[in-house]
Amino acid sequence: MNNHVFESVLKLNVNEKPREKLLLKGAESLSDAELLAILIGSGYKDRNVEAIALDLVKVFDMYGFPPPVAVVSAVRGMGTAKTSLIFAGTEFCRRRFMPDQKRISSPGDMYPFIRHYADREQETFLSISLNGAYEIKEIHVVSIGILNRSLVHPREVFSRAISCNAAALVVAHNHPSGSVEPSSEDREVTRRLKDAGEILGISLLDHLVFSPQGYFSFMEEGQL
Repeated sequence: MNNHVFESVLKLNVNEKPREKLLLKGAESLSDAELLAILIGSGYKDRNVEAIALDLVKVFDMYGFPPPVAVVSAVRGMGTAKTSLIFAGTEFCRRRFMPDQKRISSPGDMYPFIRHYADREQETFLSISLNGAYEIKEIHVVSIGILNRSLVHPREVFSRAISCNAAALVVAHNHPSGSVEPSSEDREVTRRLKDAGEILGISLLDHLVFSPQGYFSFMEEGQL
């Protein structure tokens, strides 16, 4: 291989590496896996950094943010050092650049985070876990289908809130018909969840029934 060809190959390989790609094209040009690969820094034994990063993307897709620390550290090739770096880096950015992005002070603040579910053809029931500062910790799909007592059992609704140490909970579901008037079943489910929350020590702050046009808030209407 002559020097000219060798230099061309080196340039191509360098440009495809995440760090060099970031410097040349900006961080916004990188995929999620490439960004994580930079944070991780290196592979481990028989696993390269790209394989570890792809596994982490799957974890974030499955659990949202933040995923359980134990799940991240269990990814083969991570360990405590790389796991600590991931969580420290993302939490620092959240605090510095998005401190109020997910802080909820009214039902209207919640609506933008769930509105994209409004056009689903089936009723989608969501549980939104909040921390003590009323920041969203997780939005979880509890069930898909016609809302009834069997699909929306308190055990299913509160299990994720308990696992992520939520201080409070908001539930919500869409009405494919477009009407946000709650049904008798909606009211019954709300009552049961409120009672369960009082027993578990996780307050049910609100139940939103929503559509692409707007929402009904049990709290705002004085029905919770």
